Amino acid sequence: MPDLGVSGGDLTWLALVAVIAGLVRGFAGFGTALIYVPLASLSLPPLWVLVTLTVMDLIGPLPAIPKALRDGQPRQVALLAGTAAVTLLPGLWLLDRLPVDGFRWLVAVLCLLTVGLMVSGWRWSGQMTPVVTMVAGGTSGFLGGLSGLAGPPVILTYMSAPLPAVVIRANLMMFLVAWDGIFGTVLFLTDRLTLQPLMIGAALLPIHLLANWAGARIFAGSGRNDRAYRAVAYILIVGAALLALPL
Repeated sequence: MPDLGVSGGDLTWLALVAVIAGLVRGFAGFGTALIYVPLASLSLPPLWVLVTLTVMDLIGPLPAIPKALRDGQPRQVALLAGTAAVTLLPGLWLLDRLPVDGFRWLVAVLCLLTVGLMVSGWRWSGQMTPVVTMVAGGTSGFLGGLSGLAGPPVILTYMSAPLPAVVIRANLMMFLVAWDGIFGTVLFLTDRLTLQPLMIGAALLPIHLLANWAGARIFAGSGRNDRAYRAVAYILIVGAALLALPL
């Protein structure tokens, strides 16, 4: 077996985290990074966390994308992703200068902030105008480059918007897949991709793909109840935030 640069125990831990993150992503349409990034950072350096996440998370949800294109709003998601691509590089530049402990605390704070905003009762009652979409996408791109957590700004925007659960889930899934493609391309073009994290991501991919499928089946059998969907999403984010605390 080739040298992956991690111990057998660490690889087992990463596999478990990949399964949990895949189940969450398949059911909720988001959440992979909120669970994987803080937990994987216990075993991997920050850039390796982001590379392995990108490898497994880009391919895992692809079977669900055709349906997401039908259920969601592809043009709006394209604007989100395009704006995120512009602000990615400044965040990635800061990541290169962030110590490991600083990275872990940053991830924890971002997760907790996401949870705090959602459970505070804050709601946005406006429409997803182009300006709102670009602000959400730009914030997402910067935080994604800095911490790997590109999802929270877009998740917060959509979870507060007056949209059906099916549309929210489809838009989030499309955006996060687009983000992974953009992020992976930037890592390649800036020579940040190395063989070992790519191999780890590839090793985790099959179980992550299976977990995505299982999560999607759970969602399909849940009756797509909006209230239940939002309740589950809140619980998952709260759990991820607590797990992110580096204590």
